[in-house]
Parts: sequence; structure tokens; C-alpha cells
Amino acid sequence: MKDQNVCVVGLGYIGLPTASVLASSGFQVLGLEVNPQVVETINQGEPHIYEPDLDGLVHKVISTGALKATVTPTEADIFMIAVPTPFKNGHEPDISYIESAMDMIAPVIKPGNLVILESTSPVGTTRLMAERLFEKRADLNSDSVHFAYCPERVLPGKILHELIHNDRVVGGLTDEATKEAEHFYQSFIRGQVYPTTAETAEMVKLAENSYRDVNIAFANELANISDQFGIDPFETIELANKHPRVQILQPGPGVGGHCIAVDPWFIVHSAPDKSQLIHQARKTNDGRPALVVKKTLQAIEKLDAKKIACWGLSFKANIDDLRESPAIDVVNQLKSAGLSPMLVEPNIEDLPQSLNQLELVSLEQALETADLHILLVDHKEFLDLKSSDFDPTRVIDTRGILRRLKD
Repeated sequence: MKDQNVCVVGLGYIGLPTASVLASSGFQVLGLEVNPQVVETINQGEPHIYEPDLDGLVHKVISTGALKATVTPTEADIFMIAVPTPFKNGHEPDISYIESAMDMIAPVIKPGNLVILESTSPVGTTRLMAERLFEKRADLNSDSVHFAYCPERVLPGKILHELIHNDRVVGGLTDEATKEAEHFYQSFIRGQVYPTTAETAEMVKLAENSYRDVNIAFANELANISDQFGIDPFETIELANKHPRVQILQPGPGVGGHCIAVDPWFIVHSAPDKSQLIHQARKTNDGRPALVVKKTLQAIEKLDAKKIACWGLSFKANIDDLRESPAIDVVNQLKSAGLSPMLVEPNIEDLPQSLNQLELVSLEQALETADLHILLVDHKEFLDLKSSDFDPTRVIDTRGILRRLKD
């Protein structure tokens, strides 16, 4: 198996780590990317994204020639598609990136190839991509080219470890495709590989993240109710979780990232009449930033606050990934209200263009100059502060940071 060539289409947050792990596992890997600047950066041995330990791994596999990035598709034995699936027209899944990826590799696919889709997709997308190929290539069919779906299950900040150690679900359009994909993943991961159908594997990915979204929505709803009664929601959840069969997740300013904040909408769009709970969870979580802004505006008026600091911009702690971040949503809503908050984000050096008119400041600057602090992400740098660094009456804590600080 490892004497085969692998082409990874899309060298983003999933594609580049996957390509690097495959290259370090003995495969000869070609990374196909449409952005020439990204290709140039990677071929210099430098990742264009941040992920712990990824820089050293990319440098190693590039220097040995096990991985090469390119904008030109070439023949391979196995093709893995790992491109984004954003929204269009509101919350309608946009699979145009997957379609473009399929069109790019279609001319170089040959009989015997295995094509694996890893991008989060609505149920049925793998089958649609196979049909798309076979329409373009009348010389190919499901007997000659194997299609399978295998959703990624990695956590930003731990991607390299989880790519290897997490269990995987693989589903092919045929039994032979499932076996081929199962054999491929078993050759480089240490977790268990569970075979099923392509449609079931697609649904598994959506179900996993919808489950987490519903659980977080429950926590956020508890936080909304606790605010009404003047109760600390973090203490409430901590004590409720002492029950042996209760495990409530933590509330926050919303839900972000390109998985939990996105995947449930794929189910809602495909089955709107049968996904009321999932839909309500999305509405609850998407409504949290507005509630944080409302509390902020009330605090500004009550405290006559002049300078505001928003702590954290990424969608989760200790990463630089701002995709679908509820913290960004809070900042944008504050801007719309005519405010110009200082921004504290230790994991980035420059603000995104949409926020470049605001000021990125250090922890020390924020503590020294701001008279109202909005805690949006529980980065380790924030948790290393002391409780005496903050006046709790001038803090809106959406992550339960204050109760975790040392005296």
C-alpha cells in the first residue's frame, strides 16, 4: 500500500497536516492547491497555517522529497479531497469547492484509483461526485474507480496527534471501495477503522458535530436562564456534572469553527421538517453573541465605561483559527454599535482585514487602559493571570475565566 502515490487536494487546515502525516508514514505525496503562493510557501518547507509541531513535520517531509506541493494535477493511485464546504444563500451548503476539486483531478484519474472525500458534506455528496466524474469520463465507472467517504475527526491544536490516533469511519459506494479505503487508513493510523456505506459515513460526521452543538446550546440556554436569576452558570453546570450520568458542556459567547457551527445546517437544509431540535440549537448558539453585546452595552451605561477590551478572537482556546468565531461576531456587533474595542489575541500578529481599523493590544496594555473587559476565549495566557488583575465588577466573563484564576 505504501508504495502507492497519494494526491491530497486542498492544503488547508486538514489537507496539509494529512498530506504531511502521509508523507512521514512512507507514502509519496503530492499536495494539489489552487493558490500559487501557498504552494510556494509549502515547497520552501514552511506551513502557511499554524498548528503545533506542523512546521517541523512539513520541513522534514519537504526536505526529503516525500511531499511536494503543486498547482498542476498529475496521476496518482489515491486521491484525497480535503477542501472547504462553506455556505451560500444563507445556510445552504456550498459544495462548489468539492466540485472544482473533482473537475481538477478528473483528467488524470485512471482505472484502479481510489478517490476519498474528507470534506464535510451533505449526505449523498460522494455519490454525486462519482456521477460527476463518470459523466466527464465515459471510460470510467464504479467498477474501475473506487469512491469512498471518510470524515476527519481532529481538534485544532491537536491535529497531528488525532490524525493518527483517532478512530475513523469509512464508507464506500461499493463494498470493494469500502475495503480499499479501510485498508488505506489502516496503513497509517493507529485508531480503529469502522467500515460502512458512504451515505452513513457522511451522516456520521454531521451527527457528531450536531450532537456537540445541541449539548452546547443546552449549556448556553442554561447560561441565559442563569443570567435572569443572577446565578453563576459555570457553578451550576459544575455541580450538575457531579451527577454520575450528567455531562453538560460549557457555555460561551456562541459556537465557532468550521465544523460545529456549520455541519448541523447541512442536516437542517436536507431535512428541515425533521430537524427541529438541531435547528433550535443552531439558533440558540447563533444568538449568543447578540446577548453578550447587549450585556456589554448595559455595562457600559451602568459603569460609564470609556475603554473596552475584548479578550480573544479565535473560535476556541490556544489556536489562531478565526473561522466562524463568535468572538469576531461580538466585536463586529460592537463596531456596529459605534464602539472601537481594544482586541487581545496572543495567537495572531495581525488582525484580519475586517478588523484592521481596530487596535491589537497586549494583555498588559488591556489591563492598564481598559475599564471594561469582555472575556471571550479562555486562552492559556489569560488563565495565567491572577484574579487580582481584574475588577470583577468590570468584567463580562463568557468563559468562566475569573473563577479559574489564582489569587
